[in-house]
Amino acid sequence: MCGIAGGIWWDAQDALEIHTLRQMTNSIRHRGPDGAGEYYQAMSADRSAGIALGHRRLAIIDIAEGAQPMSNEDGTVLVLLNGEIYNYQELRMSLQSRGHTMRTRSDTEVIVHLYEEMGIECLAQLEGMFAIALWDDRKQQLFLARDRLGEKPLWYRRDRQRLAFGSELKSLLQIPGVPREIDPLAIDEFLTLQYIPAPRTIFRGFHKLPPGHFLVANNKAHSTHSYWNVPVPGASPTETPRDLTEKIKKILPESVRFCMQSEVPLGAFLSGGVDSSLVVALMQQHSSDRIKTFSIGFDEQSFDERPFARQVAMHFGTEHHEILVRADTMAILPQMAAHFDEPFGDSSALPTWCLAMETRREVTVALTGDGSDELFCGYDRYRAAQWATWFDRIPAAVKRQFALDRWPLVPGSDGQPTFTRKVLRLLETAQLTPAQRYLVLVGICRDHQRRSLYEPGFALQLGKGVGGATILEAWERASKSDVAATAAYTDLCTYLPGDLLTKVDMASMAHSLECRQPFLNHKLVEVASQLPSRLKTNAWRGKLVLRKIFGNLLPDAIWNRRKMGFGIPINMWFRGPLREITEDLLISPGAQIHTFLRPAAIQSMWQDHQNKKSNHGYRLWCLLVLESWLRHWSKS
Repeated sequence: MCGIAGGIWWDAQDALEIHTLRQMTNSIRHRGPDGAGEYYQAMSADRSAGIALGHRRLAIIDIAEGAQPMSNEDGTVLVLLNGEIYNYQELRMSLQSRGHTMRTRSDTEVIVHLYEEMGIECLAQLEGMFAIALWDDRKQQLFLARDRLGEKPLWYRRDRQRLAFGSELKSLLQIPGVPREIDPLAIDEFLTLQYIPAPRTIFRGFHKLPPGHFLVANNKAHSTHSYWNVPVPGASPTETPRDLTEKIKKILPESVRFCMQSEVPLGAFLSGGVDSSLVVALMQQHSSDRIKTFSIGFDEQSFDERPFARQVAMHFGTEHHEILVRADTMAILPQMAAHFDEPFGDSSALPTWCLAMETRREVTVALTGDGSDELFCGYDRYRAAQWATWFDRIPAAVKRQFALDRWPLVPGSDGQPTFTRKVLRLLETAQLTPAQRYLVLVGICRDHQRRSLYEPGFALQLGKGVGGATILEAWERASKSDVAATAAYTDLCTYLPGDLLTKVDMASMAHSLECRQPFLNHKLVEVASQLPSRLKTNAWRGKLVLRKIFGNLLPDAIWNRRKMGFGIPINMWFRGPLREITEDLLISPGAQIHTFLRPAAIQSMWQDHQNKKSNHGYRLWCLLVLESWLRHWSKS
């Protein structure tokens, strides 16, 4: 795992100076504290472009010889890699059999030689998580690529006759004169989804390369292209469910084994849920040593998963570590706002940050269970979306009686939402299309709620844009499938890369910890997408196929336990230990968020939450995060 940065330019006036390149890589030193490397070539009479490549290294594979940039034999191809190529040993042997000379044992080197043979088509051969920058000196061409599911980030910006890139936005902001103009539509997306989906970013003119895409920059131009897409469910399967199940049985353990390749200590995040527990079980099968596991918990029992994690750790005899998060942990919020390049409103970023910080004290690599819910229909909202299709058979006049503003104001309990509240939330969506209904389920703030918050001048800048458009677009692509499959596909395209993987990458790499997700093996994704939803979920439970295949690996208590979200008890905290700090940040006259949102509307939301008239915990958290982010980035 590493950090990469650099750029290409076609006019000397737009050159990236060597000291700027070093500032770009130094700004992401946390991604690679073990070493730095660079390549720099200015424009000249025989060169149509200048090129700068910078690297920060977190040494995991081939610690002694794996420095980057890495080149081919004659130095005409150079590559930077952030991530891991899991099938590199197989590729290495194949390349050597065809006459290529390998000077290192690094996974990065196989990319160089694959590119020599196949050009951009080499991406099809790579299995893993990666962001790649490759310079082809013969073609005077820069090639950028991001892994299929979006595990590793890659940002870029085009200015006149220059294109710059980096693993994080903060590296691009080291370039002198780069503007920082906030995109109003990005604020609206953030307050809809709690993250900003690619390719949009918080600042105008900056872009996130979408998952499964590559970018080519040459001849004073650049273009982006897709090389892989999340498979749309519902297409005619090429194999029987039995054959697909057998493939899952083979691929997942192999993926775990690939993810365990490391020359440094590794462990696993363990929540005690099915996904992380299954990863630990498979890790232990591949290891003769005790696996190190790490879990996090809260004083509030309804949010505390430590007892379940402890049960799994005892079952497998792992070396287990527990971390407790309390409200006073909120003191690190300004630090998180300074590190996260954009406002990021998923409250589970806080415990993930703490978990990564403590895990790094023991290991350098940690495996996680991310992706299983999306692949095997684990979220309750998939079943809720299925149940809600009943509304589509009800006459419109009857449905109008359900869709009243009073529904979302019915009080719910603190902690996990009550069953009653979930039902009422579905009733509110009775008149909506299935796609709009799902946007309500995954969003945190509906259109009318956001618009009521906005200052008139800010609202005008938004035009007729629809927050959450990426959700609606993804849903439409898979809308011919059953509702559960469509919802899961939508999450794989949006929520997974935009929220979950962004959270894990930013929180873990802040502490120089590499996280790997075995469930996101693209072969597993392709197989799981063909499996009928009825084999993944029923009216009450998901991940049926995982239990069928791997049921004997985990205690029944883990398979049968109620799913808990990995969040924090913010509803209670806002009415208790966070009350004063929140009022100081959001209600005070100097709050920067007032540029976009009406102070009176924020005050009203705050009072409704305090009086338990409404449950605005997640919305208030997003406002708190946005204010903290604005205070940091306005000064930097």
